[in-house]
Amino acid sequence: MTDAFNAGRLVEELRALLSEAEALLRASSGTASAAEQARAEATVAELRERLSGLETQVKARARAVDDYVRDNPWQAVAIVGGIALLLGLIMGRKG
Repeated sequence: MTDAFNAGRLVEELRALLSEAEALLRASSGTASAAEQARAEATVAELRERLSGLETQVKARARAVDDYVRDNPWQAVAIVGGIALLLGLIMGRKG
């Protein structure tokens, strides 16, 4: 399924990155000033909001692509084949 292949993996990697940022923030709480700590917490909160929006957007686009390919399989194969042909021609010229 298309949702699981890229969208889910990307979101999971971003969540792991956010968790690591939060852990780093907690670890540096003793060495940072109150203003720096507040700014870092605000940045992590903003990152969490953006991640949520990105997750929704990526999943919706993945579903749209999946639906399109299921509704038009031969057209999707022709499009991918055309792109592969163009890439092959471009790469063949440079080599």
